Amino acid sequence: MNITELLNSGEFIITSEISPPKGSCMEKCTSIADKYLRNITAINVTDNQSSNMRLGSIVTCKALIDDGHNTIAQLVCRDRNRISLQSDILGAAALGINNLLLLTGDHISLGDHPKAKQVFDLDSVSLIKAVKLLESGVDLAGNALEGKPPEFSKGAAVSSCADSVDNQLRKMEKKIEAGAEFFQTQAVFDSEKFIGFMDKAKQYNVPVILGIIIPKSARHLLYMDNNIAGISVPGDMVKEFEADPEAAKSGILGIEVAVRIINECRDYCNGIHIMAFGWESKIPDVLKKAGFS
Repeated sequence: MNITELLNSGEFIITSEISPPKGSCMEKCTSIADKYLRNITAINVTDNQSSNMRLGSIVTCKALIDDGHNTIAQLVCRDRNRISLQSDILGAAALGINNLLLLTGDHISLGDHPKAKQVFDLDSVSLIKAVKLLESGVDLAGNALEGKPPEFSKGAAVSSCADSVDNQLRKMEKKIEAGAEFFQTQAVFDSEKFIGFMDKAKQYNVPVILGIIIPKSARHLLYMDNNIAGISVPGDMVKEFEADPEAAKSGILGIEVAVRIINECRDYCNGIHIMAFGWESKIPDVLKKAGFS
């Protein structure tokens, strides 16, 4: 199922995220997908998220596809040079994976192998260009590919609530020029900022999927606000969680906030992407309360 085709047809899509296991056993991953993510458009599979070593995104996508799920494979520039990235892109095509989210990747210091060497041979823009070139039948060195070239739906990231809107719009424009067909935003907690960004981004006429996190506590919100680039958390939201820690701990408040943001922003986006971070069990409630099921 090609994500770009669905978006261009006017379908409001719903995606969520799964991190591959820290090991080779897929049972827990497929169980979560079967139990909580069966009725969404696609599952976005992370690529060594936060620089923590895990099973590869492509092999995890293949297991989920075999289990009946549609997937989006993330690929980051941090861990591979251009040879390895192109090889993995062709591998994805060979396995029937046709949706990609092409990212720079988190800094190595955030993860569980802080002494590892970062690569960044390509950045996210040049990675998108590389996919586009492979689709034309040649690699980055100008060598012809054998057989039918791959075809992908090519996604990219944008921080819609970053301090510099103009800077994000410039990055967005470069990614579109490189071949990006849709965008997924960093997590949005400030609906007003998102709507303001979208009023300017609509000039590009490219689908944008709203990033949603189900917040777990005031501490969780403050950590994201202070440490994750592109995330802006209103002070009133932090106070809301501080005032009712039990509702926050149970997930009731996090679900309520996620639904509120979706409802405030849904007229300005083409879909939602829910990042649950271990709270996948809450996703069906979010979708039900937001009127999607």
